[in-house]
Amino acid sequence: MQYPEPIAKLIDSYMKLPGIGSKTATRLAFYTIDMRTDDVDAFAKSLVAAKHDLHYCSICGNITDDDPCEICRDSGRDQGTILVVEQPKDVMSIDRTGDYHGLYHVLHGVLSPIDGRGPDDLNIASLIKRLQANATVHEVIVATNATPEGEATAQYLSRLIKPAGIKVTRLAHGLAVGSDIEYADEMTLLKAVEGRTEL
Repeated sequence: MQYPEPIAKLIDSYMKLPGIGSKTATRLAFYTIDMRTDDVDAFAKSLVAAKHDLHYCSICGNITDDDPCEICRDSGRDQGTILVVEQPKDVMSIDRTGDYHGLYHVLHGVLSPIDGRGPDDLNIASLIKRLQANATVHEVIVATNATPEGEATAQYLSRLIKPAGIKVTRLAHGLAVGSDIEYADEMTLLKAVEGRTEL
């Protein structure tokens, strides 16, 4: 027996999300059908609004609904330090610790020759332009994940930035190798920021 087409399409839509297999997608589809109509409408509007109203900050690459983003507009932040992360979600993870008060730069990925992702596919050129335009930056903290690709990206950035006389540091390995910043607890992230080392 096949599901009616609207349910089948909903299941297929849920299966496009990362980590969602057919069983979970089916469960979510039937849960959605059982939801109140106004809740489903609000959910659909939230999806559409997130897709249409959010974009990347023209300065740091973080996700925002206003350009430049709130962090880049905050003159109270340390303008001499830029922390480089892989994804926008990493900005929120680190900023939640409340201990880092500098600026951010989002790469939108890491170098990965296997996946065909090189320097031109990342938000690296704008970082270099940003450093050239801002003489107050004295340190770049590379906070890519502790994976082979993250390490390769950190080394690449270090080779690009160090000749300009800017200190390049790396988060301490309080983060487990192979782990994502997104899933680390706040104390681990705090210790990692505090124990960063020069590349």
